[in-house]
Amino acid sequence: MKITQAVLDELTAQAKASPRLRMNRDLRNSPKDKSQRMLNAMEPGTSLPIHRHTKTSETVVCLRGRLRQFFYNDEGVVTDVIDLEPMSDCVALNIPIGQWHTVEVLESGTVILECKDGPYEPLGEGDILSFSE
Repeated sequence: MKITQAVLDELTAQAKASPRLRMNRDLRNSPKDKSQRMLNAMEPGTSLPIHRHTKTSETVVCLRGRLRQFFYNDEGVVTDVIDLEPMSDCVALNIPIGQWHTVEVLESGTVILECKDGPYEPLGEGDILSFSE
């Protein structure tokens, strides 16, 4: 499959029409593939919880647009902030296993390539950082 600007445009249009303001496209050959590869189109205002992956690292490549990746410690304190943008100082990240993170989308039309090990697993209760009052 060729990933063209038209593919990114179509995915972005779907993200804009989605209540979640994001849409992904699975790039695996079949659901039985032992990896996760997807395009993820995200619009400003999409909400992603602070979360972690306990069985895999996550590679994120910014194909177009601009986003800000936030990293946290176990207490929910921001430990690092990294901007990703094509043709900039940082276009990709590898997020270590167990690292708390979330993202803020800074530009409409942002599309990333995400890769993880193993089959898809929804986030468990212990994989979303919640703050008790």
